Amino acid sequence: MPFDRQFIALDSPTSRQNPVGYHPCQGGYFTPTGKRPKTALIATHYNVDFSEHYLGSYMAERGYGFLGWNTRFRGNEPYFLLEHALIDIGAGVRWLREEAGVERVVLLGNSGGGSLMGAYQSQATRASIKPAVGLPLPDAVLDLPAADLYISLCAHLGRPEILTAWLDPSMTDENDPTSVDPALDMYDAVHGPPYSEEFILGYREAQRARNHRITDWARAEIDRLARHQIFDRLFTLQRTWADLRFMDGAIDPSDRPIGVCLAGPARNANYGALGIGACNTLRTWLSMWSLRDSQCNGVPHLQNIEVPALVIQSRGDVGCFLSDARTIHESLASADKQLDLIAGDHYLVTPANIRADVADRIAGWLEERR
Repeated sequence: MPFDRQFIALDSPTSRQNPVGYHPCQGGYFTPTGKRPKTALIATHYNVDFSEHYLGSYMAERGYGFLGWNTRFRGNEPYFLLEHALIDIGAGVRWLREEAGVERVVLLGNSGGGSLMGAYQSQATRASIKPAVGLPLPDAVLDLPAADLYISLCAHLGRPEILTAWLDPSMTDENDPTSVDPALDMYDAVHGPPYSEEFILGYREAQRARNHRITDWARAEIDRLARHQIFDRLFTLQRTWADLRFMDGAIDPSDRPIGVCLAGPARNANYGALGIGACNTLRTWLSMWSLRDSQCNGVPHLQNIEVPALVIQSRGDVGCFLSDARTIHESLASADKQLDLIAGDHYLVTPANIRADVADRIAGWLEERR
């Protein structure tokens, strides 16, 4: 079936069109040619541009609408605040219902977007969000339209969870990317792989400790800057490709290749300049990445989702793991929920036809719930 794609650009209740011309919310709406589908999916990420999401054309070809949606934080992660991202997603959901004529909205939480879309449905169902430090809570985040179904596709558990699982705890100086505590260096062959249970436990505890140290510093820095009438600042974060699972296939076993991460060879990526959370304001750290303060963690929101839910996870994924998918499935409060483990990598590039297979699975699941 052929498909059409329409560019959508909208204001948000808390952000308006920029003087340059662009709107805070943008996306691509895929539809079957000449039709106005009654069921549509919406997919959004924390910072990745989803306007050309790989599933858009596949779902349109199967008779569904697909809105690849971007909030004001697309490509702008250093300034992310959860409450405003949820408001921007709400603008997309309202557009689907009020302008596109959609009667049934399906949230698609893909990759990092899994916990974001989970947070959206949770807040729309049972408002619980707290404002960023020193900022008021926008009224619009208390009036979000809920969706009708939820799909998790190759998704992380949450932003603070995934960052902490990937943090290199051997980094002793946040300002020196070469600093290493040998006792915690996963890339030192003396420790493995395979890694001992003792090393794994100590390593995971040290990762959590690093996250907490950054949170403590961020909160103290907010207070220090306030004394100088400065509201916030940027800082960088390095060495964030150090999950033991990258190098040891016996931990959380799956069909994934070993020695690599989503950015390529794991050790090279860890000592490179590109990584998640690489640049943040102090408040963005607290809003997105902090184990202690972030509301971008997955499980508490999943426990508020009661609509029918489908969890799909590829077995060859090097960024999201089978234990993540099982935890997502178990945490959902939905009485009607399903977990499908499939072949493929994180982006469903391989094997051949896997994207079409996933689209068929989703379409079949939606059809069964009409």
